[in-house]
Amino acid sequence: MALRHVTLDDKYDLDKSPVFVTGFQALVRLCLMQKERDRRAGLNTAGYISGYRGSPLGTLDAQFQRAEKWLAKNDIKFQAGINEDMAATAIWGTQQAELRGEGKYDGVFSMWYGKGPGVDRTGDVFRHANFAGSSKHGGVLALMGDDHTAESSTTAHQSEYHFIDVMIPILSPAGVQEFLDYGLYGWAMSRYNRRLGRTQMHARNGGVDRSYRRPP
Repeated sequence: MALRHVTLDDKYDLDKSPVFVTGFQALVRLCLMQKERDRRAGLNTAGYISGYRGSPLGTLDAQFQRAEKWLAKNDIKFQAGINEDMAATAIWGTQQAELRGEGKYDGVFSMWYGKGPGVDRTGDVFRHANFAGSSKHGGVLALMGDDHTAESSTTAHQSEYHFIDVMIPILSPAGVQEFLDYGLYGWAMSRYNRRLGRTQMHARNGGVDRSYRRPP
C-alpha cells in the first residue's frame, strides 16, 4: 500500500481527513469551516478574529498569523487587539456592518479571545454588545482561557459567573473535536437567538494535540 502524502497544510485543507491539530490550530480550522458552511448555504460572509495575547491563549494569535494565506482567500481577517475591551468593541462593530445595507458581506462571523482578567475588564462591552445582539448571518464566539491555578496570572479565575451575569450562554468543550463541533453550534446559536448575540466557550485545553476526522 502506498503511503498517503501528508503536509503541514493538511490541517487547514477542509478536503483532508483525518488531520492532526492542536487546540489552537483547530480554532483556525473552525473559522475556515464556518466560511465553507456559509458558502454552501449561498451566503457571502467574512470572518473577524480579535483578542489580547495572554496565557493560556497566548499562542492563538501566532497560529492565526501563520495561517494568513488560508484566511485571506476565505475573507477572514485576524487583528490582534491592543487590549481585551478594544478587541471586543471591534467585534461588536462587526455585527452592525450591514445594518443599513452598507456592508460588503451578508454577515461577519467573529471570534473574541482573552483570559480571566480580560473577561473582567471587558464586562461593559460584553453587556452592551449582548443587548445590541448579533447580525442575522454573523454571530460571535467569545473564547475565555481561564487560569484556574494562577500559573501565569496574578489571580486564579473562573469566568462562567461573569458570562452568566451578562446573560451569555456557555459551551464547555472537553477536547479538540468539541472545539470544532461546539464552535459551529455556538455561531449557529448566536445567529438564531440574535438578541443574546454571543456564545462563550472554554478554551482551557488549547494546547492539547488530537486528530480530527471530517464527518461523512
